[in-house]
Amino acid sequence: MIEPTTYLRKLEGKSNAHLITFSDGKDYVVKYFQAGFEKSLANEWVGYCLGRYLGLPIPFAKIIEIPPEFSARVPELREMSLAQHQFASLYIPNCLDGHQVSNISQIINHQSLAGIILLDYWLCNRDRTRKNILLREESTNSYQLWMIDQAEIFGSYSWHLDELDHLPIELLKSATHEIMASFIEDEELFFEQLEVLQTLPILLIEEIVEIIPDDWNVSKDEKKAMVTALVTRRKKILPDLVHKFIKKIYTPIHANSHNG
Repeated sequence: MIEPTTYLRKLEGKSNAHLITFSDGKDYVVKYFQAGFEKSLANEWVGYCLGRYLGLPIPFAKIIEIPPEFSARVPELREMSLAQHQFASLYIPNCLDGHQVSNISQIINHQSLAGIILLDYWLCNRDRTRKNILLREESTNSYQLWMIDQAEIFGSYSWHLDELDHLPIELLKSATHEIMASFIEDEELFFEQLEVLQTLPILLIEEIVEIIPDDWNVSKDEKKAMVTALVTRRKKILPDLVHKFIKKIYTPIHANSHNG
């Protein structure tokens, strides 16, 4: 079990994230459990595990414990949650977010982009903004892309049990999805990813959800509803959304680029 050694700084944004160095010598973005965002850490964990299983570019993460004596020494952490467990993801240095990059000629790992879009639709992630991708320039205007921040899957960082039965089934408004779609070379990639996603074992989904720590206050009924929502969406909702996305977003983008 790694332990925190050095507090570096609080990070921008609403997600209560802090940059901390751990005993393995690496820096992690640590998100603390906080009131008003009760489901954000559980969301992060589920989104991370599923993205990782699907081989998507998502920074390595784990559930960690921050000793109270460490938090007590850091003014920014003293008032933090009493939850024992927090969510930590590996900090990727030398990156910009999507707002900070104006000219992208190539995304090196473009073969992953259809999978990111499908995962967002499967999990109902309404927050795939330009701030929630990281871009690292590998050569002039050529970037490696990572997906970060799955805190608002299931439609919200503070969803309630009854809302999981009524998650949106329409296209998401995401300029970031449009940017990614422009670098996807063949619409068949969406269907290949859909097949992989649909063959992911239900038992694995159940295990991922079951690992959510008790002190993140997700009830047994809520865990069961999370699994049901995921299984239902990928079978009954996602295929239709993929066809809509290709028709309404992917095809027009590529038709315009060919015309241009």
